[in-house]
Amino acid sequence: MDVLTKHIIFVGGKGGVGKSTTAAAIAHRLSTAGHRTLLVSTDPAHNVGDLFGRTIGGKPVEVAERLVALEIDPQLETERYIAGVKDNIKGVVHSSLMEEVHRQLDTAKASPGADEAALFDKLITIILEERKSFDKIVFDTAPTGHTIRLLSLPELMGVWIHGLLEKRKKTNENYSRLLNDGEPMEDPIYDVLAERQQRFIRVRELLMDCQTTGFLFVLNPERLPILETEKAIDLLHRHSLEVKSIVVNKVLPEHVEGAFWNERKAHEQKYLEMIEQSFNEQEILYVPLLQRDITSFEDLAVFSEQLT
Repeated sequence: MDVLTKHIIFVGGKGGVGKSTTAAAIAHRLSTAGHRTLLVSTDPAHNVGDLFGRTIGGKPVEVAERLVALEIDPQLETERYIAGVKDNIKGVVHSSLMEEVHRQLDTAKASPGADEAALFDKLITIILEERKSFDKIVFDTAPTGHTIRLLSLPELMGVWIHGLLEKRKKTNENYSRLLNDGEPMEDPIYDVLAERQQRFIRVRELLMDCQTTGFLFVLNPERLPILETEKAIDLLHRHSLEVKSIVVNKVLPEHVEGAFWNERKAHEQKYLEMIEQSFNEQEILYVPLLQRDITSFEDLAVFSEQLT
């Protein structure tokens, strides 16, 4: 698959279609091919540790030769994110207001979107910093809707921060004329926002660079996964993020026996035709339904052999 040649690979899809298994198999295949690989799970319902038969958690763990895994804990990252915001405002907010500001920030930890903002911040850090230490980074993302929001945030946050910077710049210019004889004033908040803007810009450039980043969606030959994947690809396209690869997982073997399986196979064929029509601009790979669950490195190796 062409997506395997990319430096950064995002694996998405509806819950239960085999997304985590596919991401782990890709990471395993890349590492055995000689690439130092980082497998990152952003799905709150982590399955990566189960696939490797060990606890992974929020710190990088070497699970095999040249293969490192990491499961991002949204709650822990939210705590770190808020702590970072508190640190950034030291010396900027008057001491008499610090207690109230901290109270407001602690309240914000439970607000809608807090986990996503923290997760996004961690994702940025991994893309910008960890990519220097790894040949490949594979992201096992949360179910489709969450993935769309996560991948569209660089564009949305970039626009938001640009607006904040313009307002901050105008305010500083007014204060300079009134209080500082026109001389520029130091503004730590502006500097922090400007730095974050540059990080958003850089990440968006990397996500849009088809030579660097690849997007792969996993689905089963069933109606709902097909429809959900269609919508996801369209939404990402609107944000100039192009999905070029599709893995159709759990396809029934060509030869099946028994009335039940023959009827099921005929039913599946309609969806396979629907997939061909719906995703005619994507590279499609079909992975057969295996006889057993993926529970070991040997099983992952068998699964990864299908990704050619």
